[in-house]
Amino acid sequence: MKKRKIGLALSLVLAAGTLLGACGKSNNNDTTKGNGNNKGFSVGMVTDIGGVDDKSFNQSSWEGLVNYGKENGLEKGKGGYDYLQSTSDADYATNLNTLVHRDFDLIYAIGFLMPAALEQVASQNKDAKFAIVDAEVKQPNVASILFKEQEAGFLAGVAAALTTKTNHVGFIGGMKIPAPEHFEAGFLAGVKAAKPEVKVDSQYAGAFDKAELGQAIASKMYSTGADVIFHAAGNTGNGIFKEANDRKKKEPNKDFWVIGVDRDQNEMGPDVVLTSALKRVDVAVKDLATKASKGDFQGGKVILYGLHDDGVGLAPINEKAANKAAIETAVKEWTDKIKSGDIKVPETRDEVKSFNPKK
Repeated sequence: MKKRKIGLALSLVLAAGTLLGACGKSNNNDTTKGNGNNKGFSVGMVTDIGGVDDKSFNQSSWEGLVNYGKENGLEKGKGGYDYLQSTSDADYATNLNTLVHRDFDLIYAIGFLMPAALEQVASQNKDAKFAIVDAEVKQPNVASILFKEQEAGFLAGVAAALTTKTNHVGFIGGMKIPAPEHFEAGFLAGVKAAKPEVKVDSQYAGAFDKAELGQAIASKMYSTGADVIFHAAGNTGNGIFKEANDRKKKEPNKDFWVIGVDRDQNEMGPDVVLTSALKRVDVAVKDLATKASKGDFQGGKVILYGLHDDGVGLAPINEKAANKAAIETAVKEWTDKIKSGDIKVPETRDEVKSFNPKK
């Protein structure tokens, strides 16, 4: 019964968004936009529920928009670059429609949870241009941006396996959706490739905005022997950093490493952040905006970013890591193998079971 009520509420929200889009301005006949001159090509984005300053996914997306705006002499606000923040999934359709009515030339929906809302809004605003990150929407006016998260996760797994002193590491995901699951699969494969005897604990928090839950899960993992934890949990991951920093202050001679995600999260704790699995959402957002502003909008297509085109990667290894040089050497070797196609990194846990890194 509870699920039915939630589904009904979401349907009503989407219906309201549809009506709003149908009543709003949907035609854009300005032929000076997207014709090879990106001056004045405005870009907006709607965040997922983690917030624009989540130190992770949303923040990386916003940084890409800011970089695009500054490079093209735009200012924050209408006619330039801007964002609307979502506090719940009920905000998605309304926020997307608001940006349409503010005449942004390209509108980003950030996150896996937005396809239904974007499908509705895009279908009612066929002359507007949209892009979605981490999901696919099959509409001619929507470009879908996806990443090979498993490749970055694999490198994180190599780094974790070569760092752990207890042969015990952990993975904490936000929700069980493709992106975190890809990170997890890659991480498991990377650990397996570098040091197969290492134990990996995996757990999902079920949310991207519950820092206290991330801290509680991390506390249990550290208490049971893990000395490196990789997170793909958005704002929930901030609690993992807090737990690691708190423990490091109490026991400075012990290792409580965290591997960040999406962007270089070193600022979350220089004594505890080993590295970060980079998912260059900022690069992808800026790249697509630049192409669209020059008349090359990728509507109706899926654009996939991986190691080969610097869409994912690994941040620098912490200078305080005991075997930093060995980790860097191994990461480079595996990066070269992935880029050359010598190995294909598993996308799922099932694929990890049959993964043979020696092939």
